[in-house]
Amino acid sequence: MQVKTYTGSSTPEVLAQIKAELGSDAVILGSRTYRKNGVRCHEITVGIDRPVPSEQPDAVPAPSGAEAVRAAARAVVNATNAARAMTSGGVSMNGMSAYAADGAPAGWSEWHREWLQIKEHLFALMKPSIQLERLTPRQRIALEYLQREGISDAVSVELYRRMLATPGMSVLESLSDMLPVRSWTADKWPQRLHLMSGPFGAGKTTSALRMALTLRQQVPEINVAFINADCNRGNGRLILRHWAELSNFSYYEASDAAGMERALAACAEADRIFVDLPGLTRDMSLGALRAHLGLADRDAVTHLALSPHHDGMQMTAFLSRYHVEGEGSLVWTKLDEAVSYGTLVNVAVACKLPVSALSHGPGLKQTLTPASEPMVWRLIFKRQLPGERPAPAGEAQSAQYSGA
Repeated sequence: MQVKTYTGSSTPEVLAQIKAELGSDAVILGSRTYRKNGVRCHEITVGIDRPVPSEQPDAVPAPSGAEAVRAAARAVVNATNAARAMTSGGVSMNGMSAYAADGAPAGWSEWHREWLQIKEHLFALMKPSIQLERLTPRQRIALEYLQREGISDAVSVELYRRMLATPGMSVLESLSDMLPVRSWTADKWPQRLHLMSGPFGAGKTTSALRMALTLRQQVPEINVAFINADCNRGNGRLILRHWAELSNFSYYEASDAAGMERALAACAEADRIFVDLPGLTRDMSLGALRAHLGLADRDAVTHLALSPHHDGMQMTAFLSRYHVEGEGSLVWTKLDEAVSYGTLVNVAVACKLPVSALSHGPGLKQTLTPASEPMVWRLIFKRQLPGERPAPAGEAQSAQYSGA
């Protein structure tokens, strides 16, 4: 497949260039508008299913590798599951149970580093066995697009394996199982206690407020209470208290198990309780924090707020540190600041949590949208934020490569 980028002063002009050079077989992969020296420029990237001449005509073609891909993929999955099973052993730090190396036993850090190296070598061996020509044109173009958007090697191999096993399967069918969606609505999340967690600066506090306001829009008479367990950060504490009072939400603070017990007792009449958890340092774990606050045995849902700006290594560290036990969801924040969204797929595959809400833009109102599958696909494949109007002429064709 060939991929080319065209630039012009308007979208119709660029589309005319594409049609004149590549004909009607070109598939739009993405577009963007930017300014250069004060001039507005329109850029469209297209792909076309044409063989690219090899620079090495005598090169030996890669051997058939479906079995090699499956075997290596199984090895990766088995080793990863074994790694996740190593979650025992803790130490005490500052009165709170903390685990060495992000919730894992001593020596985990070195083992994990070696495992990452092994995994890289496995994928290096697997790549020559992946024969993209065995996929349909739409499958191949979609997979190559997702690779450019930043999906991991593990996700690429799994997608390839699924599509190869079921000829004609669209990429969206394959992704639906890998990236589950469970919309943030009162009926789909009826649990009373909701824990908001996430790294420092990810937007978990504002996301909690936005989620509560969304519930009130759905059920105006709902009684919502907030418990602030992140009491050491003055700015976030003031913001949460200020907006909770303005929105007529009950507000309490709790920094330990005794304080949490009192706060929960005070929220006896609340239909939904949001607990704003503090961010975790590198030597902490989410399980240890819940135990410290007396929430380990509580029936609660944990919502993990993440932004798609971090690289793969940083996101892996976050997912290890913020490992969710029991029911939970992913809340993606600051989507309007990101340039690509392959990370959404990587994280969903790694932590097995459904996406519940998509947060974008400043302010608290109209900036969080309950997630839906079409909305997530438009975000990943078209870079279209929730509530945005579709791109102008020709952009709708980008759905072709997804097999939708």
